[in-house]
Amino acid sequence: MKISTMFSSIRNTFNSSTLSSFFSHNSYASPFLPNSQNFISMKKPSFPFPGISISSKQGRCFSVVSGSKSEDDFQNSSIQGSETFFRSVLGSMESVYLSRNPTAKAILELVQSVDDNQISYDHIAFRTFGVNGYGIDSMASFFLDFGYTSQEELRFPAKKLKALWFSPPSNSLPRNGSGVNGPLPRIFISELLVDQMSPQTQAIIRRYTETSGSGYKHTALASALGNLTWEKPLFSEFQQLASESEYAAWTLVNGHAVNHVTISTHRLKSHLRNIKNINQFIEENGLRLNSEGGVLKVSPDGLLLQSSTVADSVSFQFSDGITESVPCSYIEFAERLVLPQYRNLPDTEVKEFHRRDGFEVGNADKIFESTSKEQLSRRGA
Repeated sequence: MKISTMFSSIRNTFNSSTLSSFFSHNSYASPFLPNSQNFISMKKPSFPFPGISISSKQGRCFSVVSGSKSEDDFQNSSIQGSETFFRSVLGSMESVYLSRNPTAKAILELVQSVDDNQISYDHIAFRTFGVNGYGIDSMASFFLDFGYTSQEELRFPAKKLKALWFSPPSNSLPRNGSGVNGPLPRIFISELLVDQMSPQTQAIIRRYTETSGSGYKHTALASALGNLTWEKPLFSEFQQLASESEYAAWTLVNGHAVNHVTISTHRLKSHLRNIKNINQFIEENGLRLNSEGGVLKVSPDGLLLQSSTVADSVSFQFSDGITESVPCSYIEFAERLVLPQYRNLPDTEVKEFHRRDGFEVGNADKIFESTSKEQLSRRGA
């Protein structure tokens, strides 16, 4: 992406009148209550808007390149500048996620205390409504703009869902940080096939997405700020959606917030790099794992191993004044084993591309249950 194009796009999106309208409009008010037992008070995420320069936690800074720069220097600065901005947005999404999900925050701290190493994210996941422009494309456009590539589509007929995952750009600058400041993660975006739902559920989803107007153009911004792009729903309508699709109910109250991040266990250095060990470690610390289909989800080829916690809950104030606990997000773990053709490589030479890539419908179908009522009731048992 050219710097001039990036700045023009960003300035057009985030002009002063747009921001004033965004923050003053009631549909963007956060419905999550800070007095919930499972809610950590959140400071407003630092979301960098473009000026002369963009800086990151690592001290990197991109300045507008003068005409005296060579073409190679300009291209290199362009990549660094846009990636720094991109990572800042991811960082805001991560901040919102961690502030609302104490289990995820605690697990990241626990793993780091044992492993004493940087944690890499395998992927970050989002949920969407496949209607009124709010489907996969609405969130994917942000990642595609920054060099991500669309990969395999997955279908979940029983849940009336489809998903698409995206691989990070190959020209990403090397990073040795943790989380969003480490290797760029894959992105997994799912979508509810609204047209396959009952007329009542369709009507509710369509009505709320329509209240957002062109909010589908700003789903990444909404995720980074932790706000809905539509009006807060009625509790009775949340219940209607939950009775038919817990995925739909989750998305109605959480919007485009990060659904989960996934720790890449094989990138750890301690014994926790084995997913069975990290599962045992999590349970020994009194935290519950999603038991749907067994704690450990294994792909048919045996090369992709996944597990996840049960989602945290948070108090949500509905538009009719009713306050109820609703499921929020969770954290996942993934171990990608070395492909058969590379099994003879020394461990020190194994790279990520030598390992099993992609996702597995059977695994993902069970991981979706991390926000289900059945799993949440286990958590409270």
